[in-house]
Amino acid sequence: MSDKLIIFDTTLRDGEQSPGASMTRDEKVRIAKALERMRVDVIEAGFPAASPGDFEAVQAVARAVKESVVCGLARALDRDIDQAGEALKDAKRARIHTFIATSPIHMQRKLRMEPDQVVEHAVRAVKRALQYTDNVEFSPEDAGRSEEDFLCRILEAVIDAGATTLNIPDTVGYSLPEQFGATIRRLRERIPNSDKAVFSVHCHNDLGLAVANSLSAVINGARQVECTINGLGERAGNAALEEIVMAVKTRKDVFPCHVDIDTHEIVVCSKLVSSITGFPVQPNKAIVGANAFAHESGIHQDGVLKHRETYEIMRAEDVGWSANRMVLGKHSGRNAFKTRVQELGIEFASEAELNDAFQRFKELADKKHEIFDEDLQALITEAATEAEDERVRLVSLKVCSETGEVPCARVTLRFDHQEVTGTGTGGGAVDASLKAIESLVDTRSHLVLYSVNSITTGTDAQGEVTVRLEKAGRIVNGQGADTDIVIASAKAYINAVNKLLLPRERMHPQVAGDV
Repeated sequence: MSDKLIIFDTTLRDGEQSPGASMTRDEKVRIAKALERMRVDVIEAGFPAASPGDFEAVQAVARAVKESVVCGLARALDRDIDQAGEALKDAKRARIHTFIATSPIHMQRKLRMEPDQVVEHAVRAVKRALQYTDNVEFSPEDAGRSEEDFLCRILEAVIDAGATTLNIPDTVGYSLPEQFGATIRRLRERIPNSDKAVFSVHCHNDLGLAVANSLSAVINGARQVECTINGLGERAGNAALEEIVMAVKTRKDVFPCHVDIDTHEIVVCSKLVSSITGFPVQPNKAIVGANAFAHESGIHQDGVLKHRETYEIMRAEDVGWSANRMVLGKHSGRNAFKTRVQELGIEFASEAELNDAFQRFKELADKKHEIFDEDLQALITEAATEAEDERVRLVSLKVCSETGEVPCARVTLRFDHQEVTGTGTGGGAVDASLKAIESLVDTRSHLVLYSVNSITTGTDAQGEVTVRLEKAGRIVNGQGADTDIVIASAKAYINAVNKLLLPRERMHPQVAGDV
């Protein structure tokens, strides 16, 4: 029997640190349940000490998840660890993940501590975490630039203190595969008590090597990989869960380990994360991109038709591409709708929420002939973003665009319970519409991203629009979906505006430190 490779998903924590990717408590629970259905071993739900909102989100995930281990991140500080312990107290299986920086530049410039003090803080943190759970993980932040002798010293000490998982992060994506794998191997060989802990890795993708570095570490003895759906994460992102899992499953001749992931759930989970965060998946993305199993070349097509394995090393069905499933339409009843969304892992808190979602479904079904799972996910995500405390809602939008004329738009919004109307002109229908909205809300923000993605196929497909606004260093994402791309754009812009208008409660985890 081969060793088990533990899949540790940090989409809800590190993935959320992508600018504009903050998730609500309910959105985190939705994703956590999808990860649990995929049989992810450990779900890092967030950083409880970062804010009251993050604490509540971790607490909600801990209560909702029954099979996977739920993990909370904490700096090597008593307050952080106590808050993580409190947030996780209702979890069926809990883990506290504590960390402190160990590279010379971080110890000197950020922590302003001597090495002896860093070791002391690390040991104390692990012992305090053990008061809440016997499943404690320790990370030496910026291990990729840390001195190996010091790493050996601090890791030996935290194992003696009771840490059961040692995570070696390449925090700034600086390592190369051969070098990183060799580091993991030497640490396991040099640390006397290394056999008492599972070695883990957490790689960032600054040089595009996060997956390669992680897999090199696995070959050299790491038995946990920290990763995210779609490779989401701070800066250039993290190692992509789907790529790690499928590499290990596809190349059993190379990797002396196995994963317990239900790969058929990969595509569904990918689309859910993309829909909630507003980060579309590029078409040529491995495993979950729209072109991942498409063949354009005549030679490739001929080969696949004769024998699939000539050009395909995986089956599209094995990662969920063909799992679709029941197609709904305007004649589908409430029960069919409810059954399908439940199969997708979507639960409603009340009959009123179900009725609202069903009404949205019927409205969409009047616009397009077939409703796919992707449409349902987008519909539920859109409904979740329309909170009761929204200050701005779209009432109506009229645009005029013709050859040789300047496009113009007239928009009516419900703004702080009053209807207001404004107009705008621009380079196109979308530009005019967004300028009309801005003339009314006056956020004085800067549009830094406008992205359009087709949710399904066909000319009647919903367009999913992502808008990213920046104001005074604060970045927010807005999402909107509609069969009319201009309306989808207006919805996305208004969604982002509402986030800007709400008070900023959450301290971004990177302010406190990151692994």
